[in-house]
Amino acid sequence: MNIVLTQGSLSGVRALVTGSSRGIGADTAGMLAAAGAKVAINYRNKEARALKVVAAIEADGGDAIALGGDLTDPDAVAGMFAIIEKDWGALDLLVLNASGGMESGMDEDYAMKLNRDAQINVLDAALPLMTSGSRVVFVTSHQAHFVATAETMPSYLPVALSKRAGEDALRGRAAELAKKSVGFVVVSGDMIEGTITATLLERANPGAIELRREEAGRLYSVNEFAAEVAQAAVDPIPENHTRYVGDVSGFQVS
Repeated sequence: MNIVLTQGSLSGVRALVTGSSRGIGADTAGMLAAAGAKVAINYRNKEARALKVVAAIEADGGDAIALGGDLTDPDAVAGMFAIIEKDWGALDLLVLNASGGMESGMDEDYAMKLNRDAQINVLDAALPLMTSGSRVVFVTSHQAHFVATAETMPSYLPVALSKRAGEDALRGRAAELAKKSVGFVVVSGDMIEGTITATLLERANPGAIELRREEAGRLYSVNEFAAEVAQAAVDPIPENHTRYVGDVSGFQVS
């Protein structure tokens, strides 16, 4: 694993990473734990997979717990934060990584429920536990961040629109967060090789990954992008609260 944070630099930090039983979320959680943070691994229904992430962190000397909870279920979210409050007392870092909308068998409005509504609900549940100096990190894609100014693949459009709606809703809370001295960062990444989203996009649009690689020059791996998300938890907050990962030149068009 690509460890980017200094060992012990996050000692005492209590972090929740949503959607962290696999992929970017799992790697981000591992990096935070390696730097000394206590990490809560959130999962929707794959408990065994989440427990493997916890076991791997503990095997490396880290501290982690698994917290089940469908983020689109307000009661499940409330229960999750009740456990955090009971066990930890407070929360110093919230990484909003969970997203979706391309899965089969979901309701038509599932993408908006998860990528917008649930993000705000999780933030509302977390804020009472967050104190001065805490931070919120929202993970998104260039395809979603720039959806209003650059064309995206039709199969991804509902997800992109809902992710951007979630980002806008969170940005609407920036002043409130600032009053509490809680930092806010959006991490926007290009297409990430090895993610479920990229796999589904490739299935719907054969050749999409290779085409984007040629356009961008390179694509980040899951682990490389997770390192950027982990670093966003500690780096100075960038201009406009946005950390770009990967090429953006092809997206900055009208």
